[in-house]
Amino acid sequence: MKTLFVAYRVTDLDRSLGFYTALGYVELGRVELGDGSRLVILKFPGEPSASLELVHRPSDGRVDVGSGVDHLAIQVDTLTVTLKTLAEAGLEPEPVQYPGGPHGPKTSWLTDPDGYRIELVEWPFGHPDGITAADFS
Repeated sequence: MKTLFVAYRVTDLDRSLGFYTALGYVELGRVELGDGSRLVILKFPGEPSASLELVHRPSDGRVDVGSGVDHLAIQVDTLTVTLKTLAEAGLEPEPVQYPGGPHGPKTSWLTDPDGYRIELVEWPFGHPDGITAADFS
């Protein structure tokens, strides 16, 4: 088994698509569900398949993120370049943090139009992609 993607319900599909495409996602496809409801499937250009689905159901009203979803973590190659690109696109990433100390990962946080939190992560030089069991030993 493997995780296919994460799905977020969104209040304003156009605004959310603008946010996520500025973040670097590209649209893979969409599904019209009727009565104005739509699904848009996204991925990063380097990914082989979908990683995020935006679900828009206007009849359900505004999205209330609540306290159940914590955040989506996204690995980036170079955090300073990513933050500059996002700021130029009108997004407002937070300052760089070093949660593992000066030799650990660099992170920054971003909030989407519905209040979902996104953690941008740059691994230190030599760290493999993703998180593995080696990160906890």
